[in-house]
Amino acid sequence: MANETTPTAGETPDLSHLGYEQARDELMDVVRRLETGGLTLEESLAAWERGEALAKHCQAKLDGARARLDAAIGAGNGDGDEG
Repeated sequence: MANETTPTAGETPDLSHLGYEQARDELMDVVRRLETGGLTLEESLAAWERGEALAKHCQAKLDGARARLDAAIGAGNGDGDEG
């Protein structure tokens, strides 16, 4: 699950193939690994960077869902072009 090709420092991983639930689950795994310890400094940094990217991806998915919900609610309230 969490062993996608790890980008080198400064690279942005492509997470577009991950759905919200997949990214959230991987983020939880990253957090567990960091909290457990036992990682080298380099492994910790890589995990942290992966976690940051996953968190941003999850937030973007949530923002998109919120926008869709707001649009649907607006359309349902007659805020569309019909009038």
